Amino acid sequence: MSAVDLLFAQLRKSGRKALMPFVTAGDPDLAFTAELLREVVARGAALCEVGVPYSDPIADGPVIQESYTRALGRKVTSTDVLRCLSELAPQLGAPLVTMISYAIVFRRGLEHFVAEAKQAGVAGLIVPDLPVEESGPLAAVCRRNDVSLTHLITPTTGWERARRIADASTGFIYYVSVTGITGERTELPPELAGNVARLREHTPLPVCIGFGISRPEHVRRLAPVADGLIVGSAIVRRMAEAASGNRAEVLRQIGQFVAELVAALGSD
Repeated sequence: MSAVDLLFAQLRKSGRKALMPFVTAGDPDLAFTAELLREVVARGAALCEVGVPYSDPIADGPVIQESYTRALGRKVTSTDVLRCLSELAPQLGAPLVTMISYAIVFRRGLEHFVAEAKQAGVAGLIVPDLPVEESGPLAAVCRRNDVSLTHLITPTTGWERARRIADASTGFIYYVSVTGITGERTELPPELAGNVARLREHTPLPVCIGFGISRPEHVRRLAPVADGLIVGSAIVRRMAEAASGNRAEVLRQIGQFVAELVAALGSD
């Protein structure tokens, strides 16, 4: 079992749900990334998703794309990210999963990358540009290393294929709330809760919802049907202010935002 499996088993036993903040690694630098991950975990995040910068991200909206561009402009590499996480993970107290392009994993070699990620304290991989039909080799390597491999299911995924994706996933299933790219939304689709409830009937895996979640009211609405909620653009937008502003204040503001979302998870 990976650390992600163990976490969700503990959460289910206690009747709790997970808030999973997304953080772009290296924006504005890796020192800030480490500070931010410590802050969000201290404010109640159950696990954290770390985006590894890539020049051609899949399904990311302008906020996250621009954060990747800033990090790449500072020459941040996957090696740098794993080195940062290896120093941070033992003191964090929450599992880390990485959002990473398959091109990076393939270029490094599946066995080499997964072993290196595991050594760095990474508990799971989310690889959005890897079709489930082609995921077998990486899935096998991840299984041998007790690293979760999470796949995405979207609103346009047919139910037969959704079940195949669920069967191939480990750790949790990432359910994309809206058709399109990442980004903050004012409203979420009215059919979202029903779609997730239906998916949960076909898989024992935890289901986490991402894309568009940016307000405590979103969290309150979705917490009854989800095992976890992923918040990205709303955090990354605030991170952008750290490059030119007061870093301590940016950390405080993001920490307060995360605390509000965690509180909403437990609201009736």
